[in-house]
Amino acid sequence: MRLYQLKRVQCLPLPLNECWSFFSSPRNLSQIIPRDMDFTIVSENLASEMFAGQIIRYRLRPLLGIPFFWVTEITHVEQQVYFVDEQRSGPYKLWHHAHFFKAVPGGTEMTDLVHYKIPFWLLGNLAHSLFIRKKLGNIFDYRREVLQHKFGLLSA
Repeated sequence: MRLYQLKRVQCLPLPLNECWSFFSSPRNLSQIIPRDMDFTIVSENLASEMFAGQIIRYRLRPLLGIPFFWVTEITHVEQQVYFVDEQRSGPYKLWHHAHFFKAVPGGTEMTDLVHYKIPFWLLGNLAHSLFIRKKLGNIFDYRREVLQHKFGLLSA
């Protein structure tokens, strides 16, 4: 079973504290997920800011309208530096998503580093090659566009 990696870096013209404030609120997650995925947070009494140990439950329809239920845990949080969410139940064999934030001249650099495994061995690897890798890429491309539209671009 292969371990895959997806890495994306984006700079936004926001001070570190404002960028952190947006991304550390689980309630903002639905703004950066493509609408066709029908993403819904189903956790009740969701805290306004994430914390280590927080469990977040979602429902989404990423492929062919088939609903998936996903449970993640925020496992690590260092204020205005990074946080990590890990799948506890869901479509992946393993999902570890680290979000890093760094102040840069004129804004904040955000780095997403996702390590994941697909279930079902060879069949999962084939599915990854055929559509999962592209779908994940499209999700992060959508997120980049939404964030650029919402916050603008960091000019050089």
